[in-house]
Amino acid sequence: MDSYDVLVIGGGPAGYVAAIRAAQLGFKTACVDAFERNGKASLGGTCLNVGCIPSKALLDSSEKFEMIAREAGEHGIQVDGATVDLGKMLGRKESVVDKLTGGVAYLFKKNKVTSIHGLGRLVRQDGDAWIVDAAGQEVRAKNVIVATGSSPRALPGVPFGGNIVDNSGALAFEQVPAQLGVIGAGVIGVELGSVWRRLGAQVTILEALPGFLLASDEAVSKEALKQLQKQGLDFHFGIKITEVQQGESGVTVTYEEKGQPVTTRFDKLIVSIGRVPHTAGLGAQEVGLQLDERGFVKVDDHFRTNLPGIYAIGDVIGGPMLAHKAEEEGVAVAELLAGQAGHVNYAVVPWVIYTSPEIAWAGLTEKQAKEQGHKVKTGQFPFSANGRALGHGDPRGFVKVVADADTDKILGVHMVGPNVSELIGETVALMEFGASAEDLGRTVHAHPTLSEVVKEAALATDKRALHM
Repeated sequence: MDSYDVLVIGGGPAGYVAAIRAAQLGFKTACVDAFERNGKASLGGTCLNVGCIPSKALLDSSEKFEMIAREAGEHGIQVDGATVDLGKMLGRKESVVDKLTGGVAYLFKKNKVTSIHGLGRLVRQDGDAWIVDAAGQEVRAKNVIVATGSSPRALPGVPFGGNIVDNSGALAFEQVPAQLGVIGAGVIGVELGSVWRRLGAQVTILEALPGFLLASDEAVSKEALKQLQKQGLDFHFGIKITEVQQGESGVTVTYEEKGQPVTTRFDKLIVSIGRVPHTAGLGAQEVGLQLDERGFVKVDDHFRTNLPGIYAIGDVIGGPMLAHKAEEEGVAVAELLAGQAGHVNYAVVPWVIYTSPEIAWAGLTEKQAKEQGHKVKTGQFPFSANGRALGHGDPRGFVKVVADADTDKILGVHMVGPNVSELIGETVALMEFGASAEDLGRTVHAHPTLSEVVKEAALATDKRALHM
């Protein structure tokens, strides 16, 4: 029977990073993962295979098409008759995924992580180790890290299949649907809706909540919704789905809006109403691994479960279902096993939505800061006053800094605009070290760059913005 210091169950961002870091720290490490793509084993989990990476590849391709077909004329570039070769576009997406999933396999070999393809199931404790069924073969492990991730949540009584798809199916339409319905106005629904809208679909987004991105700062959510609606995305909020009927050529959805029944037919329907922890086949009940009332594995501040030697990280323990959060937990748990001070600061985990314009935030919203008792000051600066944004031809949106009025400490930063997925990193680093708005405003930023908007927003907290 093979024996390991650390066995990771799950090869997504949480699992593969935990395995690599554990191996770097000198542990004999294995990772058992059952994910398959196109009938073959493929490391990287949902994120690399059918989530973050392929969706961003399609977002980029669709943005390039829209730029060439509809916006190039503003730059003096005339392009007539631009068309989409959807098969080639999807092929490019697959090639990007192949490179990254292959890269994880290479990193496992480089770091001497044993990769086992198949299901991992907790069997029993044996002295100071656990016996795990890894793809039908029992192995021993002193420490087991559960990183089994999450699965798309389906509508009650409406399984995925046919013309009703989850995030994976929405990345592989064989043709652009004329009428596309999306249930759920969260990150995944809005990003995938944006892809197919640019490629020619009429997109209707149905959301049960009364407003858009209620977790973000109100100013950002309002601006983002305005920009997305201008592009043609048709949002409906406060919706109650009452019936979904699938036919051979489409899906009929009946819902209540403002107390009135509405029936609409779509060629395809994307259901994006959240994700649920994936513990099926793990053997949690058999070995007594505690789950909470929603099915998440219960852990303490050091990712320890109720069973000695078993840890859990990533989507399966709840919290923000974000790949970068999962990766940091993977690093932290491996370092804790090595006696180091592994830690994740959840207060400054950034959120990003890769629409156009992009949306990003970290830390507290203005409302949250006030609710927590802070005396708040804010600064806001528009991309329309930024030379680089104007040169790009994309001056939409702004950056907003929320700071404590007494201490000047940055409490949160919220952005909507071009490339804000990259700009948010600077502010996260500063918040990690407890920086003030003055620190950010005094930092020299290259000119002309989009990052100057971040500096100006920080200066604006004291009414010192220089270019507005």
